[in-house]
Amino acid sequence: MAPDLSENSLFEVLEPVSQHLPLVFNSPHSGRRYPQGFVEQSRLDALSLRRSEDHYVDELFAAAPELGAPLLCAHFPRAFLDVNREPYELDPRMFDGSLPPYANVSSMRVAGGLGTVPRVVAENMEIYQRRLPVSEALDRVENIYKPYHSCLRALVVRTHVAFGFAVLVDCHSMPGNIRVSGSGERPDFIIGDRYGTSASAELSRTAMELLEELGFSVVRNKPYAGGFITEHYGRPARGLHALQIEVNRGLYVNETTLQKKPEFAFVQSNITAFLTSFCEYVEKFSADRALAAE
Repeated sequence: MAPDLSENSLFEVLEPVSQHLPLVFNSPHSGRRYPQGFVEQSRLDALSLRRSEDHYVDELFAAAPELGAPLLCAHFPRAFLDVNREPYELDPRMFDGSLPPYANVSSMRVAGGLGTVPRVVAENMEIYQRRLPVSEALDRVENIYKPYHSCLRALVVRTHVAFGFAVLVDCHSMPGNIRVSGSGERPDFIIGDRYGTSASAELSRTAMELLEELGFSVVRNKPYAGGFITEHYGRPARGLHALQIEVNRGLYVNETTLQKKPEFAFVQSNITAFLTSFCEYVEKFSADRALAAE
């Protein structure tokens, strides 16, 4: 539990000494600073509130700045505000007062309780003891969501301007019991590219092959194809690519206690090896595109 969030504790950009890669990494769901006021509003205990976290994903991908690419990390928890949503995906059942007319109150994510201000954490557990004022939801969007996306957008634009090409890698984790519909496969990683609309198929395929060479089982887009961030920032025709990577958290976290398993260091070192190879590939991919354009 932390004091209520201040502007300088919302998120952090871990910058490389010099950005020499056309990549940006983002960890929007690994925040674990729970505002005291939020905890007091909740009907859940502290451990249950953490069920929606992408546990330690910021640490799993911590090598990105050393390799030459920035890593944006949220410190606020996903249960408090989810920046992988539209800015106003809000459930009217959660609030006292009327939502603004531009709010999206009928998306599938809102219906499931997982809007911009979530109603539930994993396993469908209700977060709040009572309704919230509408003003509180709008304040979270204004003071956290918008600055976060402004920062992410600036990183992507800076990268695209510098290299003429940019790849955003959105880093997440998924429950250990996730299975692929039809096959029953329980993958170690899922690469999401919005069914080919947010990134080049070649980038997605290479990411999968590199992880498979490390001994992991990998699938593409099922059941996670990418959320708002992947969809919103991926514009392959303009040289802006966005990939989502989901790591099976059963590989490295005890999902009951949420403590790191002894295997954490092994998974982290393999992700670092993957990042090293993928960054080398993206650097070459970008250079080849530049040459072809000349």
